[in-house]
Amino acid sequence: MPRIPLTWLGEHVDLPADLTAEQLAADLVRVGLEEEAIHPAAVTGPLVVGLVVERTPEPQKNGKTINWCRVEVGEEHAEVREDGTRGPRGIVCGAHNFDVGDHVVVALPGAVLPGPFPIASRKTYGHVSDGMICSARELGLGEDHDGIIVLSRLGLDAEPGTDARALLGLGEEVLEINVTPDRGYCFSMRGVAREYAHSTGATFTDRGLAAPAQQAAASGGFAVEIEDAAPIHGVPGADRFVAQVVRGVRANDPSPVWMQRRLTQAGMRPISLAVDVTNYVMLDLGQPLHAYDLSALATPIVVRRATSGERLTTLDGVERVLDAQDLLITDSPSGSRGSRVLGLAGVMGGADSEVGPGTSDLLIEAAHFDPVTVARTARRHKLPSEAAKRFERGVDPQLPRVAVARVAALLVEHGGGVVDDALTDVDRTAAPTVVRLPLDLPARLVGVGYTGAQVRETLEQIGCSVEGADEGVVDVRIPPWRPDLAVPVDLVEEVARLRGYDAIPSVLPVAPAGRGLTEAQRARRSVARALAEAGLVEVLSYPFVGADQLDVLAVPADDERRRAVRLANPLSAEQPLMRTDLLVTVLDTARRNVSRGAGDVAVFEIGLVTLPGADPVPAPRLPGAVRPTDDELAAVRAAVPHQPRRVAGVLAGARERAGWWGAGRRADHTDAVALARTVAEVVGVDVVLEAASDRAPWHPGRCARLVTGDGQLVGFAGELHPNVVAALDLPARAVAFELDLDVLLAAAPALPVQAAALSTYPVAKEDVALVVDASVPAGDVLEAVRTGAAAGPAGDVLEDARLFDVYRGEQVPAGTRSLAFSLRLRAADRTLTAQETAAVREAVVAEVQRRFGATLRA
Repeated sequence: MPRIPLTWLGEHVDLPADLTAEQLAADLVRVGLEEEAIHPAAVTGPLVVGLVVERTPEPQKNGKTINWCRVEVGEEHAEVREDGTRGPRGIVCGAHNFDVGDHVVVALPGAVLPGPFPIASRKTYGHVSDGMICSARELGLGEDHDGIIVLSRLGLDAEPGTDARALLGLGEEVLEINVTPDRGYCFSMRGVAREYAHSTGATFTDRGLAAPAQQAAASGGFAVEIEDAAPIHGVPGADRFVAQVVRGVRANDPSPVWMQRRLTQAGMRPISLAVDVTNYVMLDLGQPLHAYDLSALATPIVVRRATSGERLTTLDGVERVLDAQDLLITDSPSGSRGSRVLGLAGVMGGADSEVGPGTSDLLIEAAHFDPVTVARTARRHKLPSEAAKRFERGVDPQLPRVAVARVAALLVEHGGGVVDDALTDVDRTAAPTVVRLPLDLPARLVGVGYTGAQVRETLEQIGCSVEGADEGVVDVRIPPWRPDLAVPVDLVEEVARLRGYDAIPSVLPVAPAGRGLTEAQRARRSVARALAEAGLVEVLSYPFVGADQLDVLAVPADDERRRAVRLANPLSAEQPLMRTDLLVTVLDTARRNVSRGAGDVAVFEIGLVTLPGADPVPAPRLPGAVRPTDDELAAVRAAVPHQPRRVAGVLAGARERAGWWGAGRRADHTDAVALARTVAEVVGVDVVLEAASDRAPWHPGRCARLVTGDGQLVGFAGELHPNVVAALDLPARAVAFELDLDVLLAAAPALPVQAAALSTYPVAKEDVALVVDASVPAGDVLEAVRTGAAAGPAGDVLEDARLFDVYRGEQVPAGTRSLAFSLRLRAADRTLTAQETAAVREAVVAEVQRRFGATLRA
């Protein structure tokens, strides 16, 4: 995000003398530019101008020669001698590019240089060095570390003891702001200064407006042609290209200190005069520029799309394979038009025409490129350059001539050279956009009584020209630096923004009368509450998965869960699919928690899965700026895949922890089944358990299939397959469940539950142990027990029946097992007799014997 030094901003707009970065942030936030950070001064503590009064070279044993210097740093900072007199400080310096009489920059003890690098008095080379004479790199002013800064060579003059932080601009705070994508003009001092003027009423001077001479037609100059045979989205990739030749420039000289300082404050590294000047003007005005070595170019320059197989080595040293949608800057060596690629237009230049050590003649380029073209190229090649950041947000098409003239002037001023009289300006820009705006629209949409005069004034303030007022409708000509203003509501937003969001009244809408939450919403909340009360923690995971996650769960290749929606732009290339199974992401959450030391895990999630059909229908491409037809909306809805809501949970490790009360208990498949049945009971659906042995990722012998009374599948619960547990590094015998909430909600009774009266008569208890074949599921036997009890001569007096013991051993025949059930019997109108309870017991035995051939255990 852009960084704003206050002194630089002050060249565009009048700033108060006591303005701080904090106050600037408060002023800018009123017009929608939020503070990202305030960067403190580069140097803190005493940094002063020093006068070298003595320099004594001293050779050392290691072959190095150091200078023992006496430096006058002013009366306030002078060294205090033993006799109370004051004098120059003694400093050891290893540089040799200065002499007695030079003014230098001295960091005194207590100063902190960039790094951070604190300065203190220390003994070195046999002397106590009471400070440090600084180089440009040590102060963060550039990369020059060969010698210290001599102020006279920079055109600076100051008395010893003068604050060097103020002299070099090193004591200045820098504000970093956050710019939304529609405000690309604020990636420049020019744009931010304009917004500051909007916020405070300060006087703004627009240094980006073209002078009359810069608006006149250009002739001659370096030949440039724009060819875009395959424009994407119907918009040419380039509509303006300005080129100016500057000869005899010392292109590789360092840029002036003030420029290096500003570039550093803005977060850019100073390189050389030619590069720094183009970067400086880009940051100042908002127009990206590029400098070519003129001797390496062959006329004409051709702006065109790439062809298949073309390659380019960009300035970062990476060879890139180009795409047919990439817009290129090319030249024509050996007379072959556009045959050599010079760079990716609006993104990054190539190495062939880079400014080198021997460069003296430059071609300065400033162009206007299509934002969509630049954005796609930058993302395709993963090149988020400073130029691309600006072009993809929209750059003022009237800036190229102004920016090129500014670059040429700076090069001549600081690097010598001569600017050619001829100038190239290929201009195919369209006329400014005109938007028809009803003057009462802002008041109607925002709810504030803006008058027509206020609307006009605000729009003219942002640079629009407003014409006409027939029947309250005006024609608003949009300024070229605001490509984000395209329709009337954009102008309404500008009126609301600049007139103050705080002026918009806050009106709490009245909630419409209704029933509150729907039945389905209440049921889902009840399910979540019941699972949380059972000791599980609710989690929320991303619905994105990869094929490798299904591989870990051993999901077969032909399983329908492999048929997933693939995202066009996934957050991670490793997870490009929408989940078809909620358990996949819940297991990943459990694995992550276990890997971070949580040995006992109990988590659940309620979320959507995406289930595309066997033959998915593609969604239609809808036109913009118009309401789709009913048929188009129906086609969009038809293309959306089915997204049922499910609940899934995972338990691993201890279900009951050990302590003084006992040994504790590990979670097992019965816990998963019990939780699944709890979910069904909360919704109000009776589910039937069936054995399931062929479903990944479940254990083939410890998994239950849950179905509704009419046989519709609800889900699965049980122990996970040992191979899956090992692959996920979960504790042994981890268990899980997953249910389709939509199926349960559809099967739930529509009528409210009718409460039954409680019996006041005592309960009677009967236990019955039945010997059945070992292959008969206990759940089927329990159902038979309930049926038999209800059919007994005493009527339906069964209050509860549960399995409390399973026995295999010598006391029962081989291949059988004993299942013991506890029955609670109670009548609503009487106390049950011993004969009635015995009759219920006999009816239970008879029903189980009829169904499964069971016998009463002796």
